[in-house]
Amino acid sequence: MKMNELSLVLVGAGKMGGAMLTGWLDMDLEAKNVTVIDPGQPEDMKALADKCGFSLVSSPEAVTQPDILVIAVKPQMMAKVLPGLTGLVGPKTVVVSVAAGTPIATFQSYFGADTGVARVMPNTPAQVGRGMFAAFASEGVSAEMCEAIAELLSSTGEFTWVGEEALIDAVTAVSGSGPAYVFYMVEALAKAGEALGLAPDAANLMARQTIVGAGELLHQSPLSASTLRENVTSPGGTTAAALAVLMAEEGGLGELLAKATVAARDRSIELSK
Repeated sequence: MKMNELSLVLVGAGKMGGAMLTGWLDMDLEAKNVTVIDPGQPEDMKALADKCGFSLVSSPEAVTQPDILVIAVKPQMMAKVLPGLTGLVGPKTVVVSVAAGTPIATFQSYFGADTGVARVMPNTPAQVGRGMFAAFASEGVSAEMCEAIAELLSSTGEFTWVGEEALIDAVTAVSGSGPAYVFYMVEALAKAGEALGLAPDAANLMARQTIVGAGELLHQSPLSASTLRENVTSPGGTTAAALAVLMAEEGGLGELLAKATVAARDRSIELSK
């Protein structure tokens, strides 16, 4: 299906919904074929609708059944929101959810067991076009529609499919929650700099820019992360001394991240029950 022929309804125009919408409008997706449903009617979204030409409504009444229904509301709002969306799901409508912890079975319990559903885990860097999206699609989603979904979600970052729904919990642990790990690394590195005698402002600037710069280098370089690490590390030098601590088999960063991602995955599983 061509992007300019695709009809799409987005439910929820918060940070993630708004980020995805911005990416879609920069594609070949026709703004006139897009409807955004948001009871809050935020002023910035009103201004964007006036500028770009998509429809912004406060409720699903009178909205026609789209090819794709994207649900971008918080998981705790699902029980309140989903009953009002049943009229938007037709025989050919595919439901795309970017809400953490809500399984495909929940959507099919409202919209019908044969409804095609793609469960997506995004992350917050999508707000600056550097997002990571991973998804699993139920049997009711055609290959053509999978291609369309992948193209839509790639508009604000990178995209990949996973082979089973249970792996969405692993995706949550790695990329969904992952930005928080990086932000905490900035905090920890800045505090370590202060402990070495640097002024707080200088330590924070150094830590923040080091992570930002390393991330951009990783983004632009064709080299692997391990090769980039090795390129920074001189044998017997200062970086090697630090990495000996970070890469220790016991108590090192690798072990901590393994424990952290298991904890995040297990909590994701708990929240989906």
